[in-house]
Amino acid sequence: MINKFVKGKTAVFIDSANVYYSEKTMGWRIDFQKLLNYFKRETNLFRIAYYGAINPENKGERKFHDFLEILGYVVRHKKIKFIKDETDLAYGGHHKGNIDVDLTIDAVHFRDDYDTFVLLSGDSDFESLIKYLKAFKKRCIVMSTKGHISIELLKQAKFIDFKKIRKEIERK
Repeated sequence: MINKFVKGKTAVFIDSANVYYSEKTMGWRIDFQKLLNYFKRETNLFRIAYYGAINPENKGERKFHDFLEILGYVVRHKKIKFIKDETDLAYGGHHKGNIDVDLTIDAVHFRDDYDTFVLLSGDSDFESLIKYLKAFKKRCIVMSTKGHISIELLKQAKFIDFKKIRKEIERK
């Protein structure tokens, strides 16, 4: 389906936090092997990269990131930080591991190596990145699901709902 909207080499950038919350909303999980196969089959895939925070004490997260690297993903992660916050009385703070800037830097750094930019996120913070890439004549596609896609991204890029490709990417 995506092949109707891409041209030339395609670079895929995955915002793990946004995908995680999309999965919770949809009620099903994405199979990252199937997702990779989908992009290989439907596009001239130049690069697929996964950006996420990681808790070094969670062996499951580390194994998952290692698994993605074995499959062929570029994996970029940052250690989760604990942010003290007096307003969160129950826990005294919250965990944070934002890696959006790293994704943006890579998208800009590699911009001359791809023609189509695919972002798996719905975060409005990426609006400026998409505008920038469009100024360099890049086709821009965002993939997410309703409730996790900002109006800013809907105005700037072609939107593909995960639900439309569920049969091809769902983990069984």
